[in-house]
Parts: sequence; structure tokens; C-alpha cells
Amino acid sequence: MKTLKYVFWALVAVLLVLVGLANRDATTLQAMPTAFANLFNISPQITLPLFIVIFLAVGAGLLLGLIWEWIREYPERVEARARAREIESLRKEVAQLRLAAASPKKGDDVIALLDAPKRRIA
Repeated sequence: MKTLKYVFWALVAVLLVLVGLANRDATTLQAMPTAFANLFNISPQITLPLFIVIFLAVGAGLLLGLIWEWIREYPERVEARARAREIESLRKEVAQLRLAAASPKKGDDVIALLDAPKRRIA
């Protein structure tokens, strides 16, 4: 299984290198359309190779999806934490009840003596 994982990531790396080599031409990214840039007399732009733009867009999409899923799954995480706290408190309660049931009660010395031989036989 570990080898299969390494083969998969090697294929991903080869594909990324191929995409990078195929898209080396420079492209200019503008923050605003030309009409708005002329209106406000500012034109923020940057020139990058196309493969960097592609990788940044994919990375931004993955990050946005991760954040979206984290927000969407918030109620399930809250419920899981509440259930974990409830399970832990129930385990503690069961342990206390077992200790209470195992220890002989005061005033039941006669019953404890009568039960003692049964416990040794069993």
C-alpha cells in the first residue's frame, strides 16, 4: 500500500511538471477591468508564467473547499465532542458503581461471611 501511495504521488509530480513545462508563457493578471482601471486611474497588474497562475488557482480552490467543509462539518464536531463527554461521564459512573457493588457494606458482615465460601468455590 505504501508503494502504491508513492507511485500515485510520483504520477502527480510528473503531471505537475508537464503542466508547468507546457505553460511557461508569461501572462498578465489585472486586478480590475480596463474600464475601471482607467476610471480610477490605477491599474494593479502582475506578469507571471501561466503555470504559476494555474497552480495558484487550484491551490486557492482547494483551500476554499477545505474551509467550506470545515464550516459545514462544525455541527457534527460539536455533537461528537458532547457525546464523548457523555460517554466519559458514564464510564466514570459505571466504575464508581462497580466499586460500590464490590465493596462490602457496613452492617452486612453476616451476609459477607456467608457469601465468602461461595466466592472461594466459584
